Amino acid sequence: MAGERVGHSLQATALVNEAYIRLIDVRQMDWQNRAHFLAMAARAMRRILVDSARARRVQKRGGGDVRVTFDEDLAVAGNTSPDLVALDDALRELAKRDERRSQIIELRFFGGLTVEETAVVLKVAPDTVMRDSRLAKAWLARELASS
Repeated sequence: MAGERVGHSLQATALVNEAYIRLIDVRQMDWQNRAHFLAMAARAMRRILVDSARARRVQKRGGGDVRVTFDEDLAVAGNTSPDLVALDDALRELAKRDERRSQIIELRFFGGLTVEETAVVLKVAPDTVMRDSRLAKAWLARELASS
């Protein structure tokens, strides 16, 4: 959340609360360790943020009746960046090409994990995380610029 644009007002507590609710609803999850939990939390937060951004886009385009959900608290002050939807689309495309690089961006950007924590989750060296992160960021920048 610290890297968001000025004026962005998603409430971090609402995001964490919704992610927690989604994670505890997974009844048969065999949590391997703290890193596994953090990876799943990052994925849950990504889904919440992207769902919220997509809902805002539909609403802007006259998507019909307003649907009230628990997630509505997440976008308190208007616009959720449409760039988040483009980023999600680009990450899906990257995952088709290189799953690990996509996971690195997800863990670092959405989960806020450090290089070391990401390395533990993915069972690779921190140098690999840094290298793949640079390559993934360059690929995403090119993809997002062309869309």
